[in-house]
Amino acid sequence: MSTRPAWMERPRPVTVGAKGLALVTLMALVLVPMLVVVSTSLASQQEVDAGGGWVLWPARPSLDAYREILSGGVVTRALAVSAVVTVGGTALSLFVTAMLAYALSRPVVGGRVVMLMALVVFILPHAMIPTYLVVKGLGLLNTLPALILPSLVSVFNLVVMRGFFQGIPQELYDAAQIDGAGDFRVFTRLVLPLSKAVVAVVGLFYAVGYWNAFFSAILYLQDSSRWPISAILRLYVLQGNAIESQENLANEVTYAPQTIQMAVLVLAMLPIVCVYPFLQRHFVKGVLTGAIKS
Repeated sequence: MSTRPAWMERPRPVTVGAKGLALVTLMALVLVPMLVVVSTSLASQQEVDAGGGWVLWPARPSLDAYREILSGGVVTRALAVSAVVTVGGTALSLFVTAMLAYALSRPVVGGRVVMLMALVVFILPHAMIPTYLVVKGLGLLNTLPALILPSLVSVFNLVVMRGFFQGIPQELYDAAQIDGAGDFRVFTRLVLPLSKAVVAVVGLFYAVGYWNAFFSAILYLQDSSRWPISAILRLYVLQGNAIESQENLANEVTYAPQTIQMAVLVLAMLPIVCVYPFLQRHFVKGVLTGAIKS
């Protein structure tokens, strides 16, 4: 009879096989659609037609669709807009959220009231019409700040970051204050260097939100030339390659609508896919520590 606890027993071969099969199935459900998207974006018109609109593995991969949509047209401009909004919005949101979270994590007058107001905003449903009227009243319609300021602070990110700051030992705060450090110096020299994990996670949340936001662009920007890549991707999905039809006719080149759509989709998801692996090691630590402490 084994003396080890039940949770330390070696799993049976059937259990290991079942876990392996489940893992392979989940990987296939994730990787196969991504492979189809990338392969279709590299396929020719004939291969797309032969495959019924989708290609699993192109016989002659070609980057012609990418060259076409990145030749200074709509997609190139939209990528530039998305990059500006994502980088600027993420930096500004991180700065404001971190400052507010640090203030709420310390014993300050009115801190509980401010935190309660933030939680009420988080619980209540988002009101689109009042937000639109505020943006219009501030004169932000058809400007890029309209894509940033209405969603500047996420209450969820605020709660996670506040909880992480509260987990820093009080002795460190006391030691810094004994050395004569003020609140701003404590925040910049002590709190932020110890909070790289939660800053990375919250920054990723904000970046994904700004990069993928398309409804705010459609709502606040009447000029489609200022739309980000997410809004342009929506048009490609709805209209195929109609957006680039004039350029295609001028170059006497035609592409399958699916090829153009998948190429735009790959460009839209590529930045987040490239950034996420570098922040993955901070992800679990940042979220769990902040959420549990909150």
